[in-house]
Amino acid sequence: MIALILSVSLGLSLAMMLVWAYQRAVSNGGWTDVGWTFVTGAAGVVYALWPGPDGISPRQWLCAVLIALWSVRLGTHLARRVGGTPGEDARYAAFRRQWAPHFQRRMFSFLQTQAAAGALLALAVLAAARNPAPGLGWQDLAGVALMIGAILGEGLADAQLARWKRDPANHGGICEVGLWGWSRHPNYFFEWLVWLAWPVIAIGPGHSWGLVALIGPAFILLLLIKVSGLPPLEAAMLRSRGDAWRDYQRRVSAFVPLPPRKVRP
Repeated sequence: MIALILSVSLGLSLAMMLVWAYQRAVSNGGWTDVGWTFVTGAAGVVYALWPGPDGISPRQWLCAVLIALWSVRLGTHLARRVGGTPGEDARYAAFRRQWAPHFQRRMFSFLQTQAAAGALLALAVLAAARNPAPGLGWQDLAGVALMIGAILGEGLADAQLARWKRDPANHGGICEVGLWGWSRHPNYFFEWLVWLAWPVIAIGPGHSWGLVALIGPAFILLLLIKVSGLPPLEAAMLRSRGDAWRDYQRRVSAFVPLPPRKVRP
């Protein structure tokens, strides 16, 4: 097992080196997110389908399908957004300014950090796939329901924002349609729910190692709330939208979708 984990982690590191080389060649750091999503998904599939003593179980196939579904859906969406949007993603444009003149060197280190994050998150898939419980039970069904619901919710949020952006009249404004009127980052919330599905499948009697799957939702929540999710995006929106964004912050939840607050003028 240790050899498998080390091999997958090394593969992630090498793959993110290639992603770094590509984003440098095209001068668009946004492709980093695309590459990370596909690479992490591939690591999860390898973990899920690595044969155990009795071959590949139905639960392993289930986990492989789920992580592949997440990776293909999100990676394809990000690729369309990065490839179809002029300029660079706001977060990476800000990094390019902050890290100048050593942007590419800092990006290389940043992508290796992302490789380590992907390796850590993929362990949740391994822990779920190796649950020794016979057959597929209610926990597997609950995990599937949570995963599918989260993927659909994230897809809906992405579609609502993309449709809003296509209207030229909304240029320079703030999207408050659908889920975006209840959360400033509903896509991030549903992304967290995706990783919450893995401990639901993993944790069970006789599988103490299943607790490792809790790393997934805990770590992705830390990344989204404190590191590479909300902080740089919120800062970028404050710079570009100013008081309009501050008003949006006062009324709308940052993460968990909740009814918007009424603020007295």
